[in-house]
Amino acid sequence: MTDWRDRLPAIRGKLVKDAVLAPYTWLRVGGPAEALFLPEDEDDLAVFLRGLDPAVPVTPIGVGSNLLVRDGGVEGVVIRLGRAFARVEPRGDSAIYAGAATLDAMLAREAGKAGIAGLEFYRGVPGTIGGACMMNAGCYGSETKDVLVEAYALDRRGERRTLSNAEMGFSYRKSAPAAGGDLIFTGALFRGRPDDPAGIEARMEAITARREASQPIREKTGGSTFKNPPGHSSWKLVDDAGWRGRLFGQAMFSPLHANFLINTGEATAADLEGLGEAVRADVRTKFGVELDWEIKRIGRPAPAAA
Repeated sequence: MTDWRDRLPAIRGKLVKDAVLAPYTWLRVGGPAEALFLPEDEDDLAVFLRGLDPAVPVTPIGVGSNLLVRDGGVEGVVIRLGRAFARVEPRGDSAIYAGAATLDAMLAREAGKAGIAGLEFYRGVPGTIGGACMMNAGCYGSETKDVLVEAYALDRRGERRTLSNAEMGFSYRKSAPAAGGDLIFTGALFRGRPDDPAGIEARMEAITARREASQPIREKTGGSTFKNPPGHSSWKLVDDAGWRGRLFGQAMFSPLHANFLINTGEATAADLEGLGEAVRADVRTKFGVELDWEIKRIGRPAPAAA
């Protein structure tokens, strides 16, 4: 059988066949990708996409902070952006550009140094700017939609796209491109408001302290597991259903924050997803409320044992 991985154009980045993905995720689980592509820069990524068979699935990932890779691995190519996509640059008039691989916390930090307020909440958001654009990431009352001016992306044909805030179609933890699935974000432009850097830093320190006190940030976790249903808090539903700190194999919901799924040791992706589905079913039965996953799950389950 002809292997699409052998028919790609000349690229400058790194292409790894049958790449294990677990080390690229905070939960540390998951099977291999058929191919993992680490582009050298945006031009390299565009060349790759133009030469890739449109039938081959493409899955971009960031730092894997909100990602569950199933044990059977991921079909097609997984794209992970590196240092060339992590540039942060103030642009004047309280605007700041960040590449898609920029850590959200780094954007907050650099905006603060530049005296740009309004982006402090990113200090409390795990992940990268690409994921923030895709999921309308936010915390403590602020979201990406509140500060984004425009986002930059490549489509599956390798063509550059610019999307305004309105074109992003933001809603709670989702965007229009997330539904379409054919864009890879490369960067975004944000706008805040001028303020004293010392005051901005003080607010970010308060966010950091609040997060460290209430979230299991040093565990193998994936951040918030479920979205908050209208009128409810997911953590309270999980807690009231009796799942806080209750082991399911080597998976559990954190005793510190009941909406954080944790790999306590050598849990599999099936263990973690199985626990999440068990909790969803229990909450549905007990309270009549539907919990929707906020963690993004990709890939195929492991083959059944013979």
